[in-house]
Amino acid sequence: MTGAASIPLPERMRPRDLSEYVGQRHLVGPGCILRNMIDSGNLSSFILWGPPGVGKTTLASIIAHTLDREFYTLSAVSSGVKDVREIIDRAKNKSLFSSASAPILFIDEIHRFNKAQQDALLGAVESGTVVLVGATTENPSFEVITPLLSRCQVFVLKSLDTSDLDTLLRRAITSDAILKERSIVVDETEAIFRHSGGDARKLLNILEIVTDATPPGPDGSIHIDNKSVTSCLQENIAIYDKGGEMHYDIISAFIKSVRGSDPNAAVYWMARMLAGGEDPLFIARRLCILAAEDIGLANPNALLLADATFRIVHSIGMPEARIPLSECAVYLASSPKSNSAYLAVDSALAAVEEDKTAPVPLYLRNAPTSLMKELGYADGYLYAHDFPGHFADLEFMPDTLKGRVFYEPQANTQEDRLKSYLQACWPKYYTKK
Repeated sequence: MTGAASIPLPERMRPRDLSEYVGQRHLVGPGCILRNMIDSGNLSSFILWGPPGVGKTTLASIIAHTLDREFYTLSAVSSGVKDVREIIDRAKNKSLFSSASAPILFIDEIHRFNKAQQDALLGAVESGTVVLVGATTENPSFEVITPLLSRCQVFVLKSLDTSDLDTLLRRAITSDAILKERSIVVDETEAIFRHSGGDARKLLNILEIVTDATPPGPDGSIHIDNKSVTSCLQENIAIYDKGGEMHYDIISAFIKSVRGSDPNAAVYWMARMLAGGEDPLFIARRLCILAAEDIGLANPNALLLADATFRIVHSIGMPEARIPLSECAVYLASSPKSNSAYLAVDSALAAVEEDKTAPVPLYLRNAPTSLMKELGYADGYLYAHDFPGHFADLEFMPDTLKGRVFYEPQANTQEDRLKSYLQACWPKYYTKK
């Protein structure tokens, strides 16, 4: 391919100004916060948070072009502290010899920057040497350090709705230099919109795949309908698409492999995710959930390791993060399993839904004032440490829930010990069988 044909359709259709930008009307519509910032030229640092393909990178580029600002861009996947400092030094040097407004530093996937990389930005953002525009698909309150986050506004971008997708689709087939020559007729849109999932980039990629694969009909036109889209995508399914169905299939296989105690499959599916560009912190979060939900009290150390893994992955980033992720996945898959804590809390929540107003027994209430003591608060409470074995036979449930058992120990070494203790304390609830 040569010329325009070698450039992917999403890139060919990338908007150059706000008049061509589709979606995010709550931010860039007339009178809205980001539009006002652009119109006034008073630009402050901000972070764009939203799913893939909703226009984060495009919006940053449009803002720089509209305000005629110098535009630096870094990818958190491939850039380090050195790259950040080089750009900041370049901006500082230019400011010494120019009165131009501060340049924009755009950092894609800023959630992947570790603490040291984010720390390197702080001084320049605070002094106004650069205007930071970050883009992230992850909640910035979890992934961006507090000092940096406090210096940035956060704007939430939404998935494109069907009206937005339809606008993009019609614009592409009528204005793109290549597609408009192909006489494309869109007969049905349900499948292409569904597979796009509110993602503009995905929509345009699908459109290009389908039009390239579909021969013209008798009338010389390329007809796009639900059947042609579905059959074409089945033949061109991506190995791993972290924003699409394959993403959910692979993370499901990973979770079920750990739960099913297969360390080999767990590491394989994890490798598939890493090779496909999945955020390692996403995997680390899933490991924390697995440790609590599926291993739980059968091996409480699993949750400690998962938590440590999350912190380490956040600190060191890829490619080294693959090693603690592998260690944790293997350990969790090889651990005994129990979902007793998971079942206990869900059972208790169901009981709360039945009655959210069950009063606390008087003897369990706090009595910080003399009036409360006169009313009987804390009267009759037995301090467990005053009794043999540090246990006092006292009812701790509301009257309406006496005798309800939420936690049922499961058969494993750790919970066998818990069960023996509970049977000694509460023989009426935990009887020996």
